[in-house]
This record gives sequence, C-alpha cells and structure tokens, in this order.
Amino acid sequence: MLTNLTGFFIQLGITAVSLWVASLIFNGIRFANPSSLIVSALLLGFANAVLWPLLVLLTLPLTILTLGFFLLVINALMLLLVAKLVSGFTVSGFWTALFASLFVSIFSLFLNSLMPDTEMTIYRLPPSGRTISM
Repeated sequence: MLTNLTGFFIQLGITAVSLWVASLIFNGIRFANPSSLIVSALLLGFANAVLWPLLVLLTLPLTILTLGFFLLVINALMLLLVAKLVSGFTVSGFWTALFASLFVSIFSLFLNSLMPDTEMTIYRLPPSGRTISM
C-alpha cells in the first residue's frame, strides 16, 4: 500500500512542477500561492482520472471525426474547470488553456520518463567470497 501512496505523491509532484513551469512560460496562467498550485495539481489529477474518460467516451464520434484533435480541447476544458474551482489559480482564456495543457502533458510525460519504473527488480550480489553460478 505504501508503494501506491509513494507513486501518487510522485505523480502529484510531477503535475505540480509541470503546472508551475507552464505558469512561468505562459503569461495567462497564474498561481496566487504554492498551496493553490498543490490543490490545482491534485484536482487536475482527479479530474483527469474521473472526468476525462467519461468526456472522451461521450465525445467519441467528434473525436473520431477530428482524428483525435478534440482530445486537446478536452484537456483544455479540464484545465479551465480546475481554474474555476480553485481560488488562486487563473487561466486567461481558452487558447492559453489549450497550449498550456499541451505543454503540461508533454512536460509531465518527459518527467515521468525520468522516474524509475515501479516494477523495477533489484538484484543484490551475494556477500564477498561466494560465487555466482548461472
């Protein structure tokens, strides 16, 4: 159970760092304080886990028609929803949300690729003096 919690906090940190870097790059994104950044990252993760699959399912014909580009609109709407719900987090408009959500997705993917795999197996060498047979 503790490993799942560790992964949750790592993912929360990656999302928070991605949102923070996006606020430095895009002028239309602002955080009033660090707590609004953490709450926004937590709520964005929850919205992406719960609402995003439902919205993708409901808009599947439109997503197929636009060859998947409507998924970018759904990501932008998730970011705008979080900005409406969290006081201290503001997004200036739809286009800022669209490009910022694209940046957050790509930057989070990059940061996740730097993290070690949770399924990693650690092999320990035997104490010195013993031989290893394969």
